[in-house]
Amino acid sequence: MSTVKDQSEHQNHAQNIIVIHPGSHYLRIGRASDVNPVRILHAIARRRKPGGETHRDGVMPPVVEKTKELLQELEDGRLQITHTLQSCVQSNGQRRYATPPQQIAAFNRRSQPEVLPDGQTDWCDKDGRDVVIGEDVLQLNPNGEYNVHFPIRRGELNLHAGVGGSLFAVMSDLQSIWEHVLHTRLEIKSSELKHYRAVLVIPDIYNRAHLREYVTLLLNQIGFGCCFLVQDHVAATFGAGLGYACVVDVGDGKTSVSCVEDGISHPNTRVRFDYGGADVTQVFYWLLQKCAFPYRECNEQMPLDGVLLRRLKEEFGHVNLDVCGSVEKSFTVQHPATPKRHYTLQVGDEAMVAPLSIFYTELLAITGANRTPPKTQNRCSSQPHPEDCFDAEYIRETGRRNKDNLEQSAIDSGALANTDAPDEDLVVDGLEQEREAKSNDRDYLHPGGQLVGLDQAVIQSIERCPTDELKRKMYSCILIVGGGIKFAGIASWLQSQLARKIPAAYRSEQSIVSSPKDMDPEITSWKGAAVMSCLESVVELWLTEPEWTRYGLRILREKAVFMW
Repeated sequence: MSTVKDQSEHQNHAQNIIVIHPGSHYLRIGRASDVNPVRILHAIARRRKPGGETHRDGVMPPVVEKTKELLQELEDGRLQITHTLQSCVQSNGQRRYATPPQQIAAFNRRSQPEVLPDGQTDWCDKDGRDVVIGEDVLQLNPNGEYNVHFPIRRGELNLHAGVGGSLFAVMSDLQSIWEHVLHTRLEIKSSELKHYRAVLVIPDIYNRAHLREYVTLLLNQIGFGCCFLVQDHVAATFGAGLGYACVVDVGDGKTSVSCVEDGISHPNTRVRFDYGGADVTQVFYWLLQKCAFPYRECNEQMPLDGVLLRRLKEEFGHVNLDVCGSVEKSFTVQHPATPKRHYTLQVGDEAMVAPLSIFYTELLAITGANRTPPKTQNRCSSQPHPEDCFDAEYIRETGRRNKDNLEQSAIDSGALANTDAPDEDLVVDGLEQEREAKSNDRDYLHPGGQLVGLDQAVIQSIERCPTDELKRKMYSCILIVGGGIKFAGIASWLQSQLARKIPAAYRSEQSIVSSPKDMDPEITSWKGAAVMSCLESVVELWLTEPEWTRYGLRILREKAVFMW
């Protein structure tokens, strides 16, 4: 009887906890008791003031100028992957074969669209709304009078110099989107929010100033009763039911790797790259164009076309070595103000080459993503803030003074008479951490300044673990989450690449988990945060509005479940 009562209380408790996982492309939000979160496009459109400045964030990252040198680099990258695939064998031991691209292109050039009846719709600009949120943004005329904003890009707040790019404007956009979902999809009234708790999933590499804005948004602006923050990689291990794992998170606009053990993400192992599923989509579109993509009017910077290409990448893309030659596929294009059309095309190894661009980053040159330096935890913003008494600036300055005092004391006592430097264990100098962070960045780059592939990033992250035992554990359990590389066979490919590169001392049985408990890897982190929020051990983690208003960042530093 008591068990039933406990379950009922647990369910009621979970219904009053809202878990929010904001991403570059989608927002996932729902009650901790829900099986799946609400998922909506994380975008907002605001009607432009007469004569106002225009700003439209695209669904896809823009391509760089296609110079002769860039096209040569892309072609070299494509040929490298193609040759690698040709040297692979199928599961039956036979060598793979591929249909020549010219043959596929000939078929696609002959392919004409079939116009379907009763398929025409209109743009939804005419309903008079000043603010449009979620998927409805896609139905707005791209040449109309709305500015379009994606508040998060590449895993961070989308701050820019254009209209709507200030910190205040971006936080206002987040508030509008999140409140819209709370009121319309979760059916929670504003007056009831003070009875709800919020859990926010944040990146493993975070900006302290932005965390302050997030907590202020949840407690002061939206009005939750209390909240706490959890890193996405830590949440992912809870969602997968793992005590430890090297977490590989490939989202729409970023890829991050870190080693998590017992709910702690080891700071030195954290790295984030500014590429993700959207960059793979651009690679896929370039490959489709090379084999005469029959939808010739496609423009990847038009929102609906960007979403279409993303869907085709997810439906066609795979890393299944048993699929050889060309495969016939079809898709439908339905845009407002134009007839609905049905296309047929052939796709060959393009469906495998695009997903593998995460491993062979030369192809990511199409968006310039392979030239962007990686971010490590030590490089994460540590701007001093008056509320945070013990920030990095304070530690660096006091560390320097302590070092000088210790040196002087040692000299006075004669202890340093025959030495040139003090004992390194005496102090931790913030400048040393900065130098180490810059060397970390270099490690994640090829000599030519390009980012390493995903397999190499995993190895370099694990090699930063403090002990051999921890390295061994991490090599034995690698967790893939995020919606950026949901391709059949991607886990097997990563496993085969790692098997050849792992140091001999750690070669044991590898376990690569890509869909834990048959769960969609897109929601593993969201699910983990929901599980975490209902544990008895998190009672002390909740931040209340009075605490936040009184103590600010100091209370977040004390209560955060991650190292500040």
